[in-house]
Amino acid sequence: MSADKLNLIAKKLCEKPKGILAADESTNTIKKRFDSINVESNFEMRRAYRELLFKTPNLKNFISGVILFDETIRQEDSEKTSLAKYLLDNDIIPGIKVDTGAIHLEKNSQEKLTEGLDGLGKRLEEYKSLGASFTKWRAIITIDNESNMPSDYCIESNSFNLARYAKIVQDCDMVPIVEPEVIMDGEHSIEDCYEVTCKTLKNVFKQLELHKVFLGGILLKPNMVISGTLNKNQASIETVAELTLDCLHKCVPQDVPGIVFLSGGQSNELATEHLNEMNKKSKDLPWNLSFSYGRALQQPSLSKWFGKDENIQIAQEALFQRSQFNSEATSGKYNSENENKI
Repeated sequence: MSADKLNLIAKKLCEKPKGILAADESTNTIKKRFDSINVESNFEMRRAYRELLFKTPNLKNFISGVILFDETIRQEDSEKTSLAKYLLDNDIIPGIKVDTGAIHLEKNSQEKLTEGLDGLGKRLEEYKSLGASFTKWRAIITIDNESNMPSDYCIESNSFNLARYAKIVQDCDMVPIVEPEVIMDGEHSIEDCYEVTCKTLKNVFKQLELHKVFLGGILLKPNMVISGTLNKNQASIETVAELTLDCLHKCVPQDVPGIVFLSGGQSNELATEHLNEMNKKSKDLPWNLSFSYGRALQQPSLSKWFGKDENIQIAQEALFQRSQFNSEATSGKYNSENENKI
């Protein structure tokens, strides 16, 4: 595939007013979410839930692509059509999570290194045959000032793997989403998050350049610059937007078509408000700012479904509404007062 075609796919995924639905939860993660609504996490219930999400009427108005898990890209809907084909037929691009999870960076370290490079090329060929056009790989960066985390070794090791992954993906004619996540957990300040996020992004793009990755054919999925969840001084929406934009301007090359933020454990409303504020503040950015949310899109739907067929419609309406709010935020047109009208 030519560079132009990779660029076209990347642009379509982040084109306003749309964003990406992350539905790539591992079996363990989705079990935890099903446990919260007392639904058994078996193959059929997971399939039914994903079908509910993907078949939400007019979802394509707000969602450009869906990131799938290995199990999901192989599943069929109740009419024996593959879920990936259903998405394609409805003008939504299927993607696939390709990392295999994180291990401890060193024997006694709490820091993590994401794996999955072994055999990646062969897996990508299969995923392409199943309908995927883009991929995702997540690296985990933890802030803990008392333990001097993150270490340079952690940032550099994860940046190398992200770049190697992106190069392999592009060589297989697919678009890589590069996700270096500085996680929210901890007592750190927003200034700490700013410093670590800037350092991480600079390392990631240094490695992408060294690996000769075509920046016009990737998407960046970063965290927002935000206070640690346990910090008593939670930054305002305006401060989060200002510091996140400043970090991006310093670290992200203009060649990147789009930045699709992760929600990272923020509340549904805050994830939307932060994105909205960034798009209100800056009208002439070199990249589109959009969303690639998982829980922040799915939670309202999950909490209305409870595994019951009779709740499918109201669960789909909840996903539609949350997707619409985030769609509005990609243009800075979201109004938080509408949350109370649901």
